[in-house]
Amino acid sequence: MQRILKAAIAALWFMLLTLPVLGIKLNVAAKTVVWRFDRILALGAGIFVLALIWDWCFSRKAAGAKIITLPKCFNLAEIIESFRNSAGLRLGGLAVLAVVLIGMPLVSSFYQTNIMISALLYVMLALGLNIVVGLAGQLVLGYVAFYAIGAYTYGLLNQYFGLGFWTCLPIGGFLTVLFGLGLGFPVLRLRGDYLAIVTLGFGEIVRLTLQNWNTVTGGPRGVSDIPRPGFFGMSMDITASTTYIYYLVLAAVVVTIVVITRLKNSRVGLALQALREDEIACEAMGVDITRVKLSAFALGSCWAGFAGVIFAAKTTYINPSSFTFMESAMILSMVVLGGMGSIAGVVIAALILILAPEYLRAFSDYRMLLFGAIMVIMMLFRPQGLISGERRRYRISNLHGAEGGR
Repeated sequence: MQRILKAAIAALWFMLLTLPVLGIKLNVAAKTVVWRFDRILALGAGIFVLALIWDWCFSRKAAGAKIITLPKCFNLAEIIESFRNSAGLRLGGLAVLAVVLIGMPLVSSFYQTNIMISALLYVMLALGLNIVVGLAGQLVLGYVAFYAIGAYTYGLLNQYFGLGFWTCLPIGGFLTVLFGLGLGFPVLRLRGDYLAIVTLGFGEIVRLTLQNWNTVTGGPRGVSDIPRPGFFGMSMDITASTTYIYYLVLAAVVVTIVVITRLKNSRVGLALQALREDEIACEAMGVDITRVKLSAFALGSCWAGFAGVIFAAKTTYINPSSFTFMESAMILSMVVLGGMGSIAGVVIAALILILAPEYLRAFSDYRMLLFGAIMVIMMLFRPQGLISGERRRYRISNLHGAEGGR
């Protein structure tokens, strides 16, 4: 009874709050007022049902019971574990995925290829931020600044010096590493909210500099007529060029995944994960905290620089409005939603967050509402992310038994 009463109060509050917006239609020309009580009643009924479901879910969660018991074929944890333990399943899944990704631009439309390019670029960005946030545990909110530096590196070097894409690609990565180190030095002693505020300020400084430095960056007008990457001097139309950029980004994503996977299992990667778990214990064990933090900022910013150069080549036009705080928030959401430190989870989350709004366009004005509802439900049922980061396990052998048998 108490649960029903709470749901009724919540529905009543929503009906009262939305009455001026949804329940009244003013006709200024005819000076009439039309009351739409049917909408308010429908909204109240929906809120009542959702409030009941919400209260039931949290009561089961507080009692330690599972909210939903999925069949084994839909159990995400068991599917992931089976792929980890079976080499045949891994190779088969990777082979199918490779065939789908390689053949996609050949069978899909120009629009679909463009969407996939954007999604793969965000995969690169999310994996780069995963080094800093997921592995090292350093909360960075201005990551889009490195993305902007990479894009403007290509745009300005091409505009003023005529340098091509393949020349600017390593330069963009190198410059973002320098900026990452420049940001890393002042924040070595900061952590948590203070680090987030400083990095947020860095992102805004970069954006405002690009917007107000009219003589160099073009200000709000940005940089236009940026050439697309060439292929041994061949002339390509926009469709062929887009397909070429797709395969270029796909190759870049594969390289990113391989490098970050090797990095995660290397000595540097283990030092980053130790820093994330306990900075004081990490330093007490002899790990150079300064070098580890600077490595995290340098490695994370490098991939954003590469992605920025490719983004400028894809769009052929850049301006400061493409690099706002919302981009940083979206990239950070991919890392959190996918699972801190998880490479496969971050890739899946980046694809979902970029592709879902595009494929929900059929729902018109309600697509972002559905998108937000999916995010809320996801964080309720999987707060650790789609795929939780895999932790190393050490097994101590029976040394006494081994010695006795010698």
